[in-house]
Amino acid sequence: MRILSGIQPSGQLHIGNYFGMMGPMIRNMARGELYAFIVNLHAMTSVHDRARLASDTLGAAADFLALGLDPERCIFWVQADVPEVTELTWVLSTLTPMGLLERCTSYKDKVGKGLAASHGLFSYPVLMAADILLYQANLVPVGKDQKQHVEVARDIAIKFNNTFGETFVLPEPGIETSVATVPGADGQKMSKSYGNTIPIFLDEKELKKRVMAIVTDATPVEAPKNPDTCNLFQIYKLFAPADRLAEVNALYVNGGAMYGKIKLELVDLLWDYFREARAKRAELDRNPGYLREVLRQGAEKARAKATVTLDLVRERVGLKY
Repeated sequence: MRILSGIQPSGQLHIGNYFGMMGPMIRNMARGELYAFIVNLHAMTSVHDRARLASDTLGAAADFLALGLDPERCIFWVQADVPEVTELTWVLSTLTPMGLLERCTSYKDKVGKGLAASHGLFSYPVLMAADILLYQANLVPVGKDQKQHVEVARDIAIKFNNTFGETFVLPEPGIETSVATVPGADGQKMSKSYGNTIPIFLDEKELKKRVMAIVTDATPVEAPKNPDTCNLFQIYKLFAPADRLAEVNALYVNGGAMYGKIKLELVDLLWDYFREARAKRAELDRNPGYLREVLRQGAEKARAKATVTLDLVRERVGLKY
């Protein structure tokens, strides 16, 4: 089974990225043939700063390796280092109905949040389809908000196969329902676009500042509270041990939950949870040459797979003559 997913280098990667995509991908090294990549072309829909994009691309690669991704057990590369994906994007775009893209909610949500409308943002699902189909992926682990884009990739693949003959594998989304959407500090989905994230590799002072800024209601300490509607509790439960989680849940339900105390506990839990990864990340920061070599080798492996699919596509559509 081929498993594939990518992540945008459009800012510091956060705990929502980790639980929604990075953690599952790292665990998937044991499940099948894993393809993991940094989607820097997608990031250009919101990042137009050369230095920032380059730095964040290398930083995202370091984050993945620090958290446990092993480049010897997967194919790990940067999207733009495999140019075949842009040719396939064009071929797929000639078959993609406008109505299919117009129904995608992610575009409307991002524009509604102030991201500049552009052709790249609108056609984002076609590039994502090319990312998936180029490697004939069977399973695409994604957050709940990206499920629709995997379904779009399936629709495009079906249309292509019906038009030109069986060519693409039909991918399936893989969502861990318990952590499909991690709330941000303001209760919305945690997202770099919304500025409500808790990055994984903050220093301790900034981590405390971010956690203490998590929005909570004004319910008195002694009053019962609903843990299911509290974004602080939803984040806390990702890190707390089962016995302590049960105690805090009881405080919510019966009264006695002190938001400030829970936030301070969460700071300690977060700091301990990523302690080993933080040390490895610091080591990788001191050796960018190693990171670049890992990504170069990964791109070579990815291109070897991509050219097989693209050659077949060219033959199917008549670009080979």
